[in-house]
Amino acid sequence: MSSFIDEVTLQAKAGDGGNGIVAWRREAHVPMGGPAGGDGGDGGDVVIVADEGVHSLLDYKYQPHLRAKNGAPGRGKKQAGEHGADVVAKVPVGTQVIDAATGALLADLTEHGQVCAACKGGNGGFGNQHFATPSRQGPDFAKPGLPGEERRLTLSLKLMADVGLLGFPNAGKSTLLSRVSAARPKIASYPFTTLVPQLGVVRVDPEHSMVMADIPGLIEGAHRGAGLGIQFLKHLERVRVLCHVIEAPLPDLNEDADLVGRYRTLREELIAFSAHLAELPEVVVLNKVDLLQEREAPAVQKLQRHLEKLDVPLLRMSGATGEGTRELVFALWQQVRRDRGERPAVAFSPFARVR
Repeated sequence: MSSFIDEVTLQAKAGDGGNGIVAWRREAHVPMGGPAGGDGGDGGDVVIVADEGVHSLLDYKYQPHLRAKNGAPGRGKKQAGEHGADVVAKVPVGTQVIDAATGALLADLTEHGQVCAACKGGNGGFGNQHFATPSRQGPDFAKPGLPGEERRLTLSLKLMADVGLLGFPNAGKSTLLSRVSAARPKIASYPFTTLVPQLGVVRVDPEHSMVMADIPGLIEGAHRGAGLGIQFLKHLERVRVLCHVIEAPLPDLNEDADLVGRYRTLREELIAFSAHLAELPEVVVLNKVDLLQEREAPAVQKLQRHLEKLDVPLLRMSGATGEGTRELVFALWQQVRRDRGERPAVAFSPFARVR
């Protein structure tokens, strides 16, 4: 079973505030001591923190409850009770915090160290010291602490990457990722060898790099649940550029050489999932060209003409031999570099009270 978990639902409860108390100061040599009940401490908060050292939400699948400590009750001599301890949940960068009941987005944690106060602790109650007046010098009551917030939260991880690899099963996406980065995804000659998203850092030159994401392959009808469905397509929603990998027709398998049809089918699945995702800049690469036969040249030319009308570049490569991979990396880098300076900052919910 894979340890990659990208969505969990939690029950989160902030701490209740401590009760204020009724107390009196009765000491020798302290005439007219009066009311001295201390305030209750504030309850702890439930805090979600983005941490680049965390890569999955697996821990919260088996521990689906987050509960902060309650504040302590007040004490005599006007002493306040201690604040309850916060509970801090570390999540991967790219995690969205969603109110499961309303669907409202509470925070989008896209940078290391960003924090969301998902549930705020209750305030402590006032002790009777606060209620003394000239006409009521001996108040015999105090206020209880307020309950902490409680929410059912959905944590949804969307991987942060510059380039998203897209294609049908066995198109060669994993081979490409292993060729241009240090990532070592599973590679085999049967479909759906990639069962969970994979990330790799691609070094463009000594000073620049970009992150590439490989998701499980799509098939026709994926938006209706066929194959692995489209459950992992959300990981492409943050990418800057799509790299659409098309497998060249293999002559020994007598495959259908309708490359335009393959391209259109996958684009239709993409549009069915998200119009925004379908509008991202795209680079198309024909893989396994080392196996391409001369008789398949018309199919490739037809694809080339189709993409030219769409103003989409078509590159050629072989993941097995490395042919064309460097040219592909530079083509993708040009698109990434063009986009990096234009993306607006993503708003998030700051955490104002840190103890």
